[in-house]
Amino acid sequence: MKKPRIAISVGDLNGVGIEIALKSHTEVCKICEPIYCISETMLKAATTLLKVEIPKDFQIYSVGTDFEIKVGIVSKDAGIYSYDSFMGAIQLCEAKKTDAVVTMPIHKEAWMLAGLEYKGHTDLLRKHFQQEAIMMLGCPEMFVALFTEHIPLSQVAPSIQYKKLKQFFLDLHQDIHEEKIAVLGLNPHAGDNGVLGQEELIITKAIKSANKKIGFEQFIGPIVPDVAFTPHFRKGFHYYVAMYHDQGLAPLKALYFDESVNISLNLPIIRTSVDHGTAFDIAYQGKAKTLSYLNAIKSAISFI
Repeated sequence: MKKPRIAISVGDLNGVGIEIALKSHTEVCKICEPIYCISETMLKAATTLLKVEIPKDFQIYSVGTDFEIKVGIVSKDAGIYSYDSFMGAIQLCEAKKTDAVVTMPIHKEAWMLAGLEYKGHTDLLRKHFQQEAIMMLGCPEMFVALFTEHIPLSQVAPSIQYKKLKQFFLDLHQDIHEEKIAVLGLNPHAGDNGVLGQEELIITKAIKSANKKIGFEQFIGPIVPDVAFTPHFRKGFHYYVAMYHDQGLAPLKALYFDESVNISLNLPIIRTSVDHGTAFDIAYQGKAKTLSYLNAIKSAISFI
């Protein structure tokens, strides 16, 4: 059987992404055909810094303008290059030359310095495809979909709107067809019936309406956030919806930091990613772990 072809966006080259790709190459080639979105010059510069050889079967799709790698430094040039690598991977997938995209970590400040309007991969995908991409992170033991992502905490409560939340549930159902999904409340004690906030009334209405349209009780909640991730509760659920970024990702990363991946749902292409940052503090030291990346590759293949 022909192996799937995966476009690899190399991320911020001042960080750990390219080290992880090189370390994992032999193992990754057992299950897919990776195409790395990087120029030959930048690949040689990275391998020289890492003191490793370029694998003979290392396929590249040349992208971007070459620049000087500055290990562990936030830079405009690295931000632009990581964007170009990602766009190259998307283009390969859109042209049906690859079956999925897997991304290494970018640095959001580097993107800002580069003058890019996007807050990250998912935001770019949402605007590129003009579709409401859903960010879901996790591993087989637990997945968390985020209703709001990279916005200030002060903007979370105003963002909880009935129509928007209902559509989010319906979109999520298109990718997770049958499993029960626990929906977290926003406030302590899930609002205590309005005593500690009104947002749960909106969440409840959206849950009921979405479940009615789906035809069964898929979305359960709103669940009290401080008990939702306890071992007893997790026996009944593999999937969660968090109202904001840290509400869902703090417990996920406390439990499954090395294993977790980032999956973009509700899009015309398959995209998965490592669930960690650029790790500038250990870049080019041979210390980067590969498990999240390997799981991202496997997750991408599972969606093909």
